[in-house]
Amino acid sequence: MKLKKGDTVRVISGKDSGKEGVIEAVFPRLDKVIVGGVNIAKRHTQSRGRAGDQGGIKEKAMPIHASNVMLVHKGKTTRIGSAVGKDGSRVRIAKRTGDEI
Repeated sequence: MKLKKGDTVRVISGKDSGKEGVIEAVFPRLDKVIVGGVNIAKRHTQSRGRAGDQGGIKEKAMPIHASNVMLVHKGKTTRIGSAVGKDGSRVRIAKRTGDEI
């Protein structure tokens, strides 16, 4: 998977199309990511009786498939490629500009 935690992405398809957010978690085996403020679900929770534990309706960001998001680099969406860096390590590059991410 070419996306990493902390990348800024834009949703390109689905009910939240056009929204931008930062990746909070990545699940490579499932090919899914959790983006802050995108694909929000409401969960009705019940109080468990402990101090400070309050029930109610809580919003939670749910995973979205990685193919439905695209990296934002310098304000524009771009695909991600890889190249060999100056020190011989693998680095990610933006296909649109060729810059290192």
